[in-house]
Amino acid sequence: MKSNLSKRFYTSLSLITLLSVSLFLNKYTWLILLMVGSIISFHEYNELIKKAFRKKNYLIFFFQITNFLFFITFLIVGYIMYDFPPTSLIFIILICIFSDTGGYFIGKLIGGKKLTKISPNKTISGSLGSFVFSLFPLILYIIIYEFTGNSNFNIKNLSNIICLSLFLSLVCQAGDLFISYFKRKAKVKDTGLILPGHGGLLDRIDGLIFVIPAAYIIDELIF
Repeated sequence: MKSNLSKRFYTSLSLITLLSVSLFLNKYTWLILLMVGSIISFHEYNELIKKAFRKKNYLIFFFQITNFLFFITFLIVGYIMYDFPPTSLIFIILICIFSDTGGYFIGKLIGGKKLTKISPNKTISGSLGSFVFSLFPLILYIIIYEFTGNSNFNIKNLSNIICLSLFLSLVCQAGDLFISYFKRKAKVKDTGLILPGHGGLLDRIDGLIFVIPAAYIIDELIF
């Protein structure tokens, strides 16, 4: 348990460093990271589908096509959002990171009733922990607002950003459960082995790939 926790920590630290460098250099390094992440995740998801629907070629083909279209959308939207106020994209990513962290640690610490049969390791306490932790990036919002008088977020007030954080945490958890469903059907624990302590890349960004398109749609329709 301790060894796996150490692996998760160092892997997460490496991913956050890589993410930060690509974001702060320029939009092209961010695009490269998005492309690499999309290709790896696309491959992992395809392999998962093949295991989940053995000999059902029509289902495999259907999910491969929808998978391709989805990751193309994720890639395009992720690149477009780089030109939004920089703090917006960082804030969205932080919501996912804190939501995942809260779900993992609170779920392990408290445990309790299972959330769903889709993912036996998910608990109600972990889900609530995800919602609570997703509000932590608000500290960044408040600091920026207090020190600059301009939060740089395309959000009108604090109540809106609270609702946005909670909703994106919900989307993040739903994305996690969506991939967990296929992992359970394929009878595998992880989508791959590329990340020590985490499994596959898709295991790490399964929530984010849903959250970024959702955040873009909300921004376009509401904000």
